[in-house]
Amino acid sequence: MPELRQSSIAQHYHERTKYEPQTIAFKSRGLDWAKQPVPFKEYKIGSTFDLKPYIQNQPEAFTNNPQAQWWQRLSQLLFCSYGLTARIPSMGSAVYLRAAPSAGGLYPAEVYVVSRGTSLLPPGLYNYQCRSHSLMHFWDSDVWQALQEACLWHPALESTQLAIIITAVFYRSAWRYEDRAYRRIFLDTGHLLGNIELAGNITDYRPHLIGGFVDEAVNELLYIDSLQEGAIAVLPLADMLDIQQNLPTWRTALPSATETNYPKIPDGELLKYFHQATQIQPGTAGKLNLPEVKQEKSLEDKYNFPFCQKISTVTAPVNWGEKLIDLESTILKRRSTRAYTGEDLTFDELKALLDFTYQPQNYIDQGFDISPDYFDLNLIETFIAVSGVNGLESGCYYYAPKAQELRQIRFKNFRRELHFLCLGQDLGRDAAVVLFHTADLKAAIAQYGDRVYRYLHMDAGHLGQRLNLAAIRLGLGVSGIGGFFDDLVNDVLGIPAEEAVLYVTTLGRPR
Repeated sequence: MPELRQSSIAQHYHERTKYEPQTIAFKSRGLDWAKQPVPFKEYKIGSTFDLKPYIQNQPEAFTNNPQAQWWQRLSQLLFCSYGLTARIPSMGSAVYLRAAPSAGGLYPAEVYVVSRGTSLLPPGLYNYQCRSHSLMHFWDSDVWQALQEACLWHPALESTQLAIIITAVFYRSAWRYEDRAYRRIFLDTGHLLGNIELAGNITDYRPHLIGGFVDEAVNELLYIDSLQEGAIAVLPLADMLDIQQNLPTWRTALPSATETNYPKIPDGELLKYFHQATQIQPGTAGKLNLPEVKQEKSLEDKYNFPFCQKISTVTAPVNWGEKLIDLESTILKRRSTRAYTGEDLTFDELKALLDFTYQPQNYIDQGFDISPDYFDLNLIETFIAVSGVNGLESGCYYYAPKAQELRQIRFKNFRRELHFLCLGQDLGRDAAVVLFHTADLKAAIAQYGDRVYRYLHMDAGHLGQRLNLAAIRLGLGVSGIGGFFDDLVNDVLGIPAEEAVLYVTTLGRPR
């Protein structure tokens, strides 16, 4: 029987999936390689739209062909978002790397394209087949109105002709990371959202992020088994070359219920139970809009510690080349760094990383969207452990994005502790900088219900991907870490206890 509990299911999930030094050995197990999931989806029937010709030629080749230009833009958007960028031989087969990073190379996300029906792309449902860089048209009926209904008549779907739907195939990550995989799934989705947002700047598409939708309805629309695969995000694509699609921004997140009446859930079943609990149910949409969720932008950063040293991070923007040519090449050559030299970064390099990640308004002259969609960045905080930055004292700092300054909260070199906190990974020890994204989980749930757990991790992953790309552009090493001793991070670094650690990004000189 369900019991009324003090913590919500999101808080329960977070506590249950924490890593602790005394229990992590019992939680780890050998992988069953016979049950390794395939990170690709196959369809036995359907028609294929080949997108390869449009990335094999330069855009200039299509200058006098409007139809080919349209295909080239869509092809480039999908390839820069989730295309295959490398093939690495492994154990008699191959591992395929994609434009967006994924924990363990497991790639739980699937990308679907929904067409309202254009002269070039018939109405219906398409799956992006990244191995062949093609669209598989597996359903050829008009589904746009059903998508609008499922997304509670979000205004962005009124004027757009295309939409991307991202889903997650849960077992792909759970095979390795078990119940904690839910965190990694949404961090990985955040990486993908970051790529879609940035690739839109290159291809003249503006994705409008929707996180509030009736899950069951979107899953049924895609003909997926909701126990195995679930819709995560919907992104109508506004074509910026069509003046009628130059749209304002709207609210991206809706609340779900907050469940405190749940049964004892066995290990191995927590992920699926939690996902079901965070869904927006049919017939509740009207209730969810009352009261209105306020997303007022605070003019002040959350933490202003007394007597702390404050250091400005204002700097010149990162240069991404004429027509953002260096952005595309950076997306496609990005790799997660496997080892650092332990050498220092310069303070200018750290400032540039922070500027591109958190200050999009500084990039309007280069053709970037100055206000990209997140779910709610007011909920995300950033703490930085500095081990080796020339011109900056070692210690832990709070990054205040609105004031554009670092505020020091601990004075110490934490290399040894960071090695331990990152589960003994040398990346934590040898990095010059380790950056932590956190959130006050209890306060976030009060605002958005248990569904906020999705939003928080996707926003952290989105920020993480901007950090990834800025680091690669600057010739630095970068690697995200989803496994860490949760509570000890706060204790060791002096991060306020209410801040739940969502994601860790290491930065340094690549070996």
